[in-house]
Order: sequence, then structure tokens, then C-alpha cells
Amino acid sequence: MQHSHYLWASLLSLGLVSPAFAEFTDSVTVTAESSEESTAVKHSRLEALKELKNVKAKDLKVDAHAAQPEEEKDPLQPLNRQVYAFNDMMDRNILRPIAVQYKEKVPSDVRGSYRLFRKNMSEPWNAANQIAQGRFSRAAKTLARTTINTVTTLGLADPARRMGFTSEEESLGNTLGYYGIPSGPYLMLPILGPSTFRNSLDYVAEAYGRPINYVMKNNDHEGVAWGNTVLGAIDTRANLLDAESVLQGDRYAAIRDIYLQRQKFEIAQKKGEDAGAISFIDDDIDDQDSQDDEQNSAD
Repeated sequence: MQHSHYLWASLLSLGLVSPAFAEFTDSVTVTAESSEESTAVKHSRLEALKELKNVKAKDLKVDAHAAQPEEEKDPLQPLNRQVYAFNDMMDRNILRPIAVQYKEKVPSDVRGSYRLFRKNMSEPWNAANQIAQGRFSRAAKTLARTTINTVTTLGLADPARRMGFTSEEESLGNTLGYYGIPSGPYLMLPILGPSTFRNSLDYVAEAYGRPINYVMKNNDHEGVAWGNTVLGAIDTRANLLDAESVLQGDRYAAIRDIYLQRQKFEIAQKKGEDAGAISFIDDDIDDQDSQDDEQNSAD
């Protein structure tokens, strides 16, 4: 999900004015007869925007985590829920159906190899962040990992894992968090999903920092870059299909707290702090990724 990161600010504006925001429930479809309901939804959007005036400067300095009261970690909740409703509508009507077909039609080993290729292309960016964090030994292992995988399999398999060179995802947000910069409150971005004020910087930074985007952009392969972005989003969504059943009750709150908890955990791990025994919704997905990696490495 790379080139679309350029558009997150404009998508926020688009999401707020889009008629698609009228589709809040699982079964709502906008028709000529539903004008009264649409008016109520638009009024709800307006009320959400008005509540932004109650957000103070101190609210933006919070270091958000799951255990905090909602008014502290999520002061923008009325607006965030509006954006979440838009994202959910887009997912149910577009992304999820495509992801289901992708998972059914594309063999698992092909999907796994493509996922490994994308992961391998992100390793230099991971190493750059590890260097910025002063974790030079970890950065050296990351560069060794991408070198081994690129030379032996063009990144389509992961023999480096069997040699003890495991992957560690990094981002600018993680690096800033590593140095104690607060995350700011939780933020739900249109299309892009869960974030925070600090982590929203990732979307611009990674567009330039990840080699696959930089190389394609500077070699007039913009169409290929966009295709990779779209296919990457579909592959990521397909990989989450099996985890959907874990989300019960208030899905917005569950997604928010899982995201904040995981971010806090990852930064604590990098700093060598006691992160505790924390379980995440995507642990099963990570395990499946590892199995896919091993399968493709064996092949």
C-alpha cells in the first residue's frame, strides 16, 4: 500500500463529502426513497465535524495505547467512526469480494512468493530505520537477509530465514516512537485504515523510502507501480480473511485497540523493554506467513 499514501489527505476530504458515507449499516443502499435517511446521516457528519472544535492541543500530545480511556486515546472518535463507516462500505462492496476471488483463484504458493517479494523489497527501508534507531547489528542482519534472498531467489523465497536472518518490520513511525515521540491520538484514515498522527507520516516517507516505489517512479513505470500497489492491497486483504471472525461486537473499537496495542508492543520490543505476553489478532496471520515463507523456501 504505497503510492496511495500520497493521497491520504485528499482522500480524507473526499471521504467526508462522499455520498458513500450514507451507507452506515450492513444492509443500507442509497436510493431515491432514502433521502430522509441520507439527510440524517449528513447531519451526523456535520455534528462529528463540529465536535473537532472541542479537541485541545494537549489532546494531540497523547501517547495513545489500548488501556487508556477513549476520550484520551481517541478524541477524534466521532470523525474516526465516520471514516471507518466509509472504509467498511468500500471493503464490503469492493475490496473484500475481490480478495475472496484472489484467494480462491490464485494458488497459495504464488501468493506466498509474491508476498515474499514485496517483503524483500521493503528490507532496505527496514534497515534504514534500524540504522536511524542506532541498532546497527540488527540493520546488518536485515541487509544480509535481503542480499541472500535477492541473490538466491530474487526475493521470491526466503532461504535467509532458515539461516537465522528473520524479518523485522520497520517504519518512520516506529523510529520516532523509539525515541519517545508521542504517537498522538488514534486516527482512522480513508482507504488506508488505522493510524495515529505520528504514524500517518509513514505513508509519505515510505513512498520515497521503499526501493520498489522509488525505482518504478524514476524509470517511468508508474503504471506498474500502481498495479503493485493495488495487488499488494488485495493480497493483504486476502491474508486477513481468516482473522475476521476474531472481531466481535464493536469492530471499530476492536480494530483500534488491537492496532494501538501492537504498535506499543513493537516499539517496546525494539527498545528491549518488557513488552509482556501480548496476543494479537494478526499473530495467526504472521504464523501463516512464516509457514508460507518456509514452504516457498523449501521449493
